[in-house]
Amino acid sequence: MSRTVLTPLVMGGAFIVAVLLVILTAVLVWISRPEPTPLPPSTAVLNVLPAASATAPLPTAAPPQVDPNAAAGDATPLPEGDIHLDAYVVVTGTGGDGLRLRIDPGLTSDVRLLGAEGEIFQVRDGPVDADDFTWWYLVGVEDESRRGWAVSNYLDVVPEP
Repeated sequence: MSRTVLTPLVMGGAFIVAVLLVILTAVLVWISRPEPTPLPPSTAVLNVLPAASATAPLPTAAPPQVDPNAAAGDATPLPEGDIHLDAYVVVTGTGGDGLRLRIDPGLTSDVRLLGAEGEIFQVRDGPVDADDFTWWYLVGVEDESRRGWAVSNYLDVVPEP
């Protein structure tokens, strides 16, 4: 008499064991997965520039500037090209990368926005010496919400717009 080893009961038991082994493997893989590495914080930068308008071109000669800290009767003009309070400055020399305007003066302060190459700002505060740079607080001429501290290395004085 011949006995069959592959009875339906053995086949069903083998199938159940195979399914349990697949589930156990999936659970072990899930448990032993590496922890996700957090991404370093990043600064989102968005420059929105107003559309060009049909305004008169800037004058080519700057009006004489007077030291705002001088006494009322002292009209000593400032050297031409020196950055001072209420002066208008243009972002230049960044190679098109833009100038970082920060929340506070210093290289460790968070970047608020990028001033585009050629963008004009008005100086409202400063100078402040920090991290071996001279910092000025700038406010956008076209959009006063564009403001922050910038190093003087990438600023040139321009005539009043």
